[in-house]
Amino acid sequence: MAKIDIFVNDQPVSVKEGTLLLKVLEAQKISVPTLCHHKDLKPEGSCRLCSVEVEVDEQREMVTSCNYPVREPIRVWTETETVIKHRRMLAEMLLGRWPNVPAIKKIARQCGVTESRFTSDLTDPNPKACILCTHCVRACAEFAQEHIIDFAGRGIKRHVAMPFEKVDPHCIGCTSCAYVCPTGALRIVDDLNNPVNPTLIRNHGMKVNAEMATLDAHQCRMREVGTANIVSVMNAYDLLPVMNYRFGTHEEVYKIDGGILKEKYFTQNMPDGCWKGCSMACAKTIDNFELRTGPYKGQLVTVDGPEYETAGGGSNMGLFDMDAIAEFNFYCDTYGIDTISGATCIAFVMEAYEAGIIDKTVTGGLDLHFGQSGSVLELLHQMSRGEGFGVDVGHGIRWLKKHWGETLNLTDEQKAFLQDIGMEVKGLEVSEYMCKESLAQQLGYGMAVKGPQHDEAWLIFMDMVNNEIPTYEDKAQALYYFPLWRTWFGLYGLCKLCWNDVTPADNKMTAEPQKVPDHVNNYFKFVEGMTGRKLNEEIMLNESARVHNLQRLMCLMLGKGRRNEDYMPYRGIGPVTKVEYESRQERYDKQLKEVLGIDPAGKTTEQKMALIREYREEQYDKTLDVVYKRRGWDPNGVPTVERLKELGIDMPELVAIVEEYKRSL
Repeated sequence: MAKIDIFVNDQPVSVKEGTLLLKVLEAQKISVPTLCHHKDLKPEGSCRLCSVEVEVDEQREMVTSCNYPVREPIRVWTETETVIKHRRMLAEMLLGRWPNVPAIKKIARQCGVTESRFTSDLTDPNPKACILCTHCVRACAEFAQEHIIDFAGRGIKRHVAMPFEKVDPHCIGCTSCAYVCPTGALRIVDDLNNPVNPTLIRNHGMKVNAEMATLDAHQCRMREVGTANIVSVMNAYDLLPVMNYRFGTHEEVYKIDGGILKEKYFTQNMPDGCWKGCSMACAKTIDNFELRTGPYKGQLVTVDGPEYETAGGGSNMGLFDMDAIAEFNFYCDTYGIDTISGATCIAFVMEAYEAGIIDKTVTGGLDLHFGQSGSVLELLHQMSRGEGFGVDVGHGIRWLKKHWGETLNLTDEQKAFLQDIGMEVKGLEVSEYMCKESLAQQLGYGMAVKGPQHDEAWLIFMDMVNNEIPTYEDKAQALYYFPLWRTWFGLYGLCKLCWNDVTPADNKMTAEPQKVPDHVNNYFKFVEGMTGRKLNEEIMLNESARVHNLQRLMCLMLGKGRRNEDYMPYRGIGPVTKVEYESRQERYDKQLKEVLGIDPAGKTTEQKMALIREYREEQYDKTLDVVYKRRGWDPNGVPTVERLKELGIDMPELVAIVEEYKRSL
């Protein structure tokens, strides 16, 4: 951001353009009295105590510094006769009405006022009186995104109230209002869930509220469009799955991104979180959506979403039609079909159709070229009814690969092609992120004990975009820590989004909000405040590792817990087809030359693809070895008895599973 040179009390200061003047003064250690200002709330400017004199183009005026952004060279004076007289008058008036409130007495002293001429019938001697500072009203609107309390009355009758002066049953009891009250006029009652230390929970919870209220609009915009905000971000970084993960970007993505959803689709414009009081409120809804197909054709319905994954599933099927995606979203929810597995499986079927491996005799007459929304929706309806081609597709990618290999007259080359493009691991379809250029993301998906979902995988920005984990050892540590951390807060029933979707980073937009260590500590404090158990990183990792290793042994029992089940389909690692390579030819040719020392000149695309494949599969294997070692697993990906003992889960039943595996080698 541009820097602007200003003068404060005749001293030169360089500040970022747009910085609020009060923040500049605080940074310069200049004391300015405030009453309505709160560090976690949007500036109000109503108390006028923070006023200073500002000169622009030789014109001097008094402004409230809390909501005055610096956008041009200015001269600022904080202690002129006019400013001091103004502050003293305000302080004396406040002291006259609330003489015993500590916050008011402190302001009066700061302004050099000890007595007031303005005592009257309005004077309230209560030391915990409401001083109309606006904190509670703003916290209700900004933290909880409710409007349960507001000001009623005018002039001397102004006061804080609920609608119609009655207790509003819509109050969610979040305590944000009481938390920011500077006088104690609002009191918190902690008798709902009997937490051991409610203050600890509240202190860290309010940090999350404050960060969402002040940072979200500049970063992920979860309150505006939910997770759909990253559709355009993924597209910009070549990470959006397009046409069964062949491509990572598309020129028509603007038709399905957060912008179009906010402008034309999302309707409720209200806090719509997973639970009352959530300050992120990332759930979004389309009301009065008219269905074009299926059993509810012509009816107006409410669509719960779409989220990023559903929009990304749309691009994966070549659908750049938000009406079609919204209808797909609604019917998946209605039929109980996961939108991710459904979209990824259909995208695989579409590529098999376009490659000529299946045709209309297999699909029951459906034209399944990419982008055919009508066929996609009809296939979805068939899946729900258990009819036609939908019966086969409903079995998922792994079953389809085996079934087609056994029932169709396929060549070995075609069978290998299906294995390469069928984006599933351990039988679960891959979620909607392109991971070709992120080795850590590839292994996150491949090694996830429950299949390639977010719970153990999302390292793509750290690895590909920010290059924060460059070595094998860095990736191994990341693939140890993050799966365990994410498993842990899932076990406690806590949401992940307030861990990594806001970043206290000077209110600026970044490629991705960072993984902030202090946010992890918030979770520890939530658990400690509720249960009294003190947690740290080591305790957390061990708690999670017990479950993670138990899950791995369960995978082993089901025949999916060995190294051969930890490989991504090659589509997730590198280019399978000529068109894929050539769509990123500059990138791949550069890697051949700079990483492998091979001159790509004179080589065919097929030759270059083979070289890239050999290298990338070798990299995958090397990283797999390092990660297994870090996790305490053997080279085949099976937890060792020694690791089970370290974690205190060496029960005879679990040891027997490992011993049986050893005997099978």
